[in-house]
Order: sequence, then C-alpha cells, then structure tokens
Amino acid sequence: MTESQGERVTRTHCPYCSLQCGMTLQRKGRTALEVLPWAEFPVNEGGLCRKGWTAGDLRGHRERLTTPLVRDRATGELRAAGWDEALDLIASRIQQLQTSYGADSVAVFGGGGLTNEKAYQLGKFARVALRTSQIDYNGRWCMSSAASAGNQAFGIDRGLPFPLADLEHADVVVLVGSNMAETMPPAARHLDRLRERGGKVVVIDPRKTATADRADLFLQPVPGTDLALAQGVLHLLDAAGAVDEEYVAARTTGWDEVRRSVASWWPERVERVTSVVTSELRELAALLANNRKVMILTARGAEQHSQGTATVLGWINVALALGLPGREHAGYGCLTGQGNGQGGREHGQKADQLPGYRMIDDPVAREHVARVWGVPPESLPGKGKSAYELLDSLGSTESGGGGGARALLVFGSNIVISAPRATHVTQRLESLDLLVVCDIVMSETAALADVVLPVTQWAEESGTMTNLEGRVILRQQAAEPPKGVRSDLDVIAGLAERLASPVPFGTDVEEIFAELGRASAGGKADYSGITYDRIRDEHGVFWPCPAVTDGPAHPGTPRMFADAFATPDGRARFLVVEHAGPAEPTDDAFPLHLTTGRVLAQYQSGAQTRRVRALPDDGPFVEIHPMLALRIGARDGDAVVVRTRRGEMKAPAKVVTTIRPDTVFVPFHWVGANRLTNDAFDPSSRMPEFKVCAAEVTA
Repeated sequence: MTESQGERVTRTHCPYCSLQCGMTLQRKGRTALEVLPWAEFPVNEGGLCRKGWTAGDLRGHRERLTTPLVRDRATGELRAAGWDEALDLIASRIQQLQTSYGADSVAVFGGGGLTNEKAYQLGKFARVALRTSQIDYNGRWCMSSAASAGNQAFGIDRGLPFPLADLEHADVVVLVGSNMAETMPPAARHLDRLRERGGKVVVIDPRKTATADRADLFLQPVPGTDLALAQGVLHLLDAAGAVDEEYVAARTTGWDEVRRSVASWWPERVERVTSVVTSELRELAALLANNRKVMILTARGAEQHSQGTATVLGWINVALALGLPGREHAGYGCLTGQGNGQGGREHGQKADQLPGYRMIDDPVAREHVARVWGVPPESLPGKGKSAYELLDSLGSTESGGGGGARALLVFGSNIVISAPRATHVTQRLESLDLLVVCDIVMSETAALADVVLPVTQWAEESGTMTNLEGRVILRQQAAEPPKGVRSDLDVIAGLAERLASPVPFGTDVEEIFAELGRASAGGKADYSGITYDRIRDEHGVFWPCPAVTDGPAHPGTPRMFADAFATPDGRARFLVVEHAGPAEPTDDAFPLHLTTGRVLAQYQSGAQTRRVRALPDDGPFVEIHPMLALRIGARDGDAVVVRTRRGEMKAPAKVVTTIRPDTVFVPFHWVGANRLTNDAFDPSSRMPEFKVCAAEVTA
C-alpha cells in the first residue's frame, strides 16, 4: 500500500476469475475506488477485461447489505437485527438441531471465491467447532473432473503445472472446451503472441466462439463426445508412429493397455460419434505429431460431464503418448474457472480433503492436521457428501429430503443460480430448519435464508488466493468496509466461540496463513515456505513450496514434472477409458443437445456483475442455429421456450450460424439455465453434467 498525491493506492488483484489479474486501486473520496493498471504483475501485464476495470463499482452500491437480517417465520419477513442477536440465534439453533439429530444435521457450503484463509478456517470450523462431515463447495462444479484425472495420472492436482506465459512459447496449443477470449480475456494475448511466432491454435467446441475465431483449426463436435475425439487422435498418433516410445518406457506405466483400447477408434468411427470429419481429425493428429512443443488444455466444456474425469484422462493419454508433461513449453493443463478454485479445495472445503491436499481418510494426514489444530485425531469426522449430493439430501425425509442436514451455512455461493436441477435444489433449501447465507448483496439464495449476514467484499479485506498457475498471490485491503459489515472470518470466529469450540478461531489473516502453512507442510499442496512478505516481493509464489530450515528459501515450483511425477514410483499413469456419451441422450421428445456457459460481461451467478451498471446486462438468451429457427418458426429476438425433463425457461432467441444445428446454448448467469441441467454426475469427481442434456425448443 502506498501514498500517491494524497490518495491511497493499493496493489491487489481482480475479484473475479482464476487469472487473478494484478490491478492497482486508488481510493477517491469516502467510497469510490478507481481501478488502474499494475503493469509489473506478470499474469496480465496491466491488462484487464471489462469486469476487472469496473470491479470497484460495487463500492457504495445501493443494494449492498450492511446489517444482519433475521426472518420471522410466522410472517416470512426479514427484519434488521444486531450482530450478537443474529449469531446467538444461529448458534442456538445449531445446538438444538445437533442435540436432536446429531452433528451431521448441520452442513457447510463454501465457495471458490473465498480466500485461502477463509477456505482453511471454514474447513477447520466444520470439523472442529461443528464436528460435522458435511462440508463441500461450489468449486466441486468447477474443475473437479480435471483434479480427479490429474491425481490419477500424475499423482497431484494443479490446474496448470507451468506458468500461463509458457503458452506463447509452444508450437501448438489445443483448447478443449475453453472460450478463453470471453471467460479470461487477458489470457488470450498469449494465443495472439503464439500465432505471431508462427504457432498454431486448435479450438474444440460445439460453438464457434470468440476464441475459435483465433483458431488455425476449429473442430465442432457433438456435445459430450470430446472423449471419443481424444481416442481417435491417440489411435492416429499410434498408427503414424508418433508415440514417444522412449518417454513412455522411461516415465509412464499402462501404455500397452491404452494402446489396445484405442485400436478400434478409427477415424470413420470417430466421425460417426462426434460428427468431426475424418480430414479434420487427421489434420489435428498431424499437427500434434509434427510439433515438439504442444500444450493440451481442457476447461469446463470438456469437464462438466458425467464422463468428465474420463474425458480429461483421454486427453492426458494423448499428452503422455507424445511425451509432453515435463517438457519445456509443453504438457497438459486445466484452465481453472473460479478465482480461488485451486486454493479453495487444497485446504479443506472439499468433503474428502484436509489442508495441504491431504485426504481425510488417511490416518497420517488426520494425525498431522489434528496436531496443528490442537485436537485429538479421532475427534475429526470422516468423509462427507459431495456438493450436489449434499444439497440433494437436505431436509428431513418427511419434507421430501434424503434425511440429510437440516441446517446449512452458505459462504460465498449462490446455490439457487449455480446448482444443477436448480428447482429441486431450491425446494431442498426451502425445506431446511435453518438456512444461513453470508453475502454482500441479496442474492437469490440469500433471499431464501432465515439469517442473512452482510460480509466484506474483496477490496475491504486482505487474504491470499491461488490462481490457475498455482501461483499464491495476495489481495491487499484497499478500503474500510461499510459500518455494520464484518468479514467471513469474524462470522466463523463468532460462531465458534458461541458453540464452545475446543480451540479458538482467530481473525488475523497473516496468522491464519501461517497456521495454514503448518497444516499443509509435507502435503501435496505444501505452502509452508510461503509468507506474505515473499508474495509481495516475488509477485506471487508457486506451490509446492516447503519450508527450509537451513539455507535459502525454497523458490516454489513454477514448472512441474521435469524429473518425476508425484506418484509413488515417480511415473505417470496411462489409464484406460471408454466413451459412453451423455447420461441423457437425445430422443424424439427431446431431440436437441442443450449446453450452457458464460458470456463476456458476466461472471458466475451474476450476483456481483449484474449489479454493475457499466456491464451490459441484456438478460438470458437462447442461442440457436438458423436451420432450427426456421424449423420452429422463430426469428432473432423472438421468445422461445426451452424444455428438458427437469424444467423449462423462456428467453429471446439469438439466431447465429456459429452453433451446431442440433445444439442450443443458454448462459447460466441468470435464473433459468440450471433449472434445465442434468444432475447426473461423474462417479469419480462427482461433477454434475452441466454441459449437455436432451432438450426441446419451441417458439
């Protein structure tokens, strides 16, 4: 934090996506914050998208929550309350429910936008103060399939095992299900620089997006068939003798089984399944075979499927066959979505994990973390339900629930918008005995709550985040919060005290981060050698970064896998996967594929961006091909109805030639899209199938 011309200037980071772009905030007057560049930060070099440039506009917004609200269940009305009254009420109801129904009658739902300190404290709070196993977070719906695949193949999950800037030094970058130009625009400059050097960009997507406009090769498969495409590519690479046999023999296991499994995926079969013509498939295989520095990057389009983990493993198999992971300016990576999607799961928000990416059913991990927390290992609960399973089970069996938790505490998530099969999930939320939501505005989920707690936004607090590269960065407080607003950390500490937690919960972020470091020490995601001072001095520090007692500090690990993988034998794993297609295929009643995604001006559930006037908000729309529009008798701008087996929504048609004729697209930033999506989920990652289901569209 510095002073400039009498005004306070703070170097910090954007509140939105996983790039965590560096920015400078200049405080003007009592509430205004002007966003200025921070050219030295390497991730974005001073560039921001329109969301980043307008990030300060929520300061002083008329819809900002500044006092706790408590619902009178007799009248259904929310009324203002003091903090002590609100926290006392929450603690009292929690104690009553746990006395009657057990510790797991109370659940916690976190968010991928919470800082590492909040994520860590929330996981600790659930297991120590609440003693519940029922905690998960919306990051389960972000990159959990890539995380599952990375753990299986490489022994570790880090979105990008190399810095983002390495992209521009590759010969070929393959983007599978990523619309980088709209979802993280500052990153797209690397694609432009790559092409200026003579490199090639390949985009695989059912829609011809702004990212596909940058592509040298664009493949437009049927939604839900990316795995079949990967199998076909690997078949052609093997047939052409392009497999790096020396690398495969020295650094991997399982290749012979995978080679046999893809032998039947000849190009004509791939074309029948994916509709990608054989000439395009062969062109892609030739690009991969004839270039040494190739990067394969997956994103939500490939991962948010009931076969999401298998799909990612299919593309990892391609990368391993070419000998890419560990090679300079090459490899496989996942483009994380949420701001702290990476760090948010590393330190305890997921149902099966403890800090440092330790598994909760590992006795050694439990012993280590319990020692740091100062509690007996046997007091820690076991593995809980994943995000959708947790929500699906909410409420008593009498209310139609699954006999799961009867109270839910929500931090940093707008479930009503973001959950699949959202109408059903909303009913489960309404059936609860207690719903508590912490938010900065009255989100759609907060509007259902029994208690709403007003919390600080990103510029009003300090804390660390971990971006898509595994770079731990520091958001620094730039302004004081409005009177009456408290941090999520204050909420956690206040509830822990009222619940007679066996250990205290502090609120000093630097002390919490130091404890996080001790809890993560020796784990896969080891932060023990990272400090706030190092982050400031080095523009972020990459994990793993163990503490060093003698000699210079560990530099952090920007590039992984050069010498070994994080498996017991140091070798990566080829894994056999089989294409099964979407959980819900099309039929006569629902003949179209519905897919969902983001648009440039909005972010996630839109709770923040829809309230920023400078960002265009035309509401939801249904993107359809002219052939489909002609068939149903709809013109551009006409209202159309999209139906699935779970619900329907009405929105204006956007008639475009850039989508497949058998596919419709709906953005998920508004109420509606996720009323349609399928809650079938991946058996490994527990990722719901957001990206494809069977639909019908009528005028």
